[in-house]
Amino acid sequence: MSEKFNLDMIDKTFTTYRKGQAFDGVVVLKREDGVIFNIGGKNDAYILASDFADYKSVKIGDRFGIVITNQKNEEGLIEGSKALADSLKLANQNASNLRLGSKFSFVITGVGNGMLSKMGDYSIIVPFDQVSEHYVKNFNSMIGKQFEAVVTEIDKEAKSIVASIKLLQEQTRVAVEKNFWNIIFINKIVKGKVERILPYGAFVNVEGVDCFLHISNVAYEKLEKIEDVLNIGDERQFKVIKVDRENKKVELSLKALLEDPKTMRIKELQVGQVCDGEVVKLLQFGAIVKVENGATGLLHISNCTENKAKKIYELVKVGDVVKVEVLSKDEENQKVSFKLENMKD
Repeated sequence: MSEKFNLDMIDKTFTTYRKGQAFDGVVVLKREDGVIFNIGGKNDAYILASDFADYKSVKIGDRFGIVITNQKNEEGLIEGSKALADSLKLANQNASNLRLGSKFSFVITGVGNGMLSKMGDYSIIVPFDQVSEHYVKNFNSMIGKQFEAVVTEIDKEAKSIVASIKLLQEQTRVAVEKNFWNIIFINKIVKGKVERILPYGAFVNVEGVDCFLHISNVAYEKLEKIEDVLNIGDERQFKVIKVDRENKKVELSLKALLEDPKTMRIKELQVGQVCDGEVVKLLQFGAIVKVENGATGLLHISNCTENKAKKIYELVKVGDVVKVEVLSKDEENQKVSFKLENMKD
């Protein structure tokens, strides 16, 4: 190495340089592992080959900016980074293009009189009361995480930005709700996540909007508690059964997407099928009979006897087990009619 890179001279020359300083310069020597980069007069720095996106294309005489990353390496040379300088330049350009109301993203780097960050040479602060719509228990837990916010103040001379995460959350929520009310309608099938459970129902988040699910609309059978079917965090499909745009309320049903057990039992029956059934109720014109699979239907008096003078209580009684034939069934309206297999006089 030439006298230009004498370690003693380098020690004297670079004592004033600090990590993070930016300099423009020119490549004066290209080596296999990196380049020697002149940053003014006799002052040179070293840049690793891995710092370049395409090291093969780098040549002596190339001019660009670097940021000092290390005051001295094992050769006694300060180290610099072109990639870091390019990133800093881009960040400064992005920051200078921001306006009041602009949305941008950044990583929280610390906590001071608010949440702090940097964008190039610009300092960013999010006041504590603008961090979130929701209560924040531990601000330190946000350090290192990326957030989006909107600019509420900007001073390009002082290179400072005041931003609000809370305002962006509010804007997003308003936009989401507006879209939701434009597309929601009765009988629509929606996907939702159970977020809160109460003794009488649950609140389900559908596209960012809380909708209500009453316990009576969870299942066909009577439930003691919703947790017998649903738990917080469950994601399911629901049917919209009520929309109140004026009061911003939507009611959902899970039951409406399930097949009614009563209909299922009627489907199992075949016209002409003979079943054993129990008389469960007497009417003026006939009886209600419950057959083996749980389906119930009407046994009209005219299907019990041809004697028009007979009363139903003269032919069957509650609790009687009788053989009946399925005369007809209507699954949609959940109706079944039976005929007594051996009609009585």
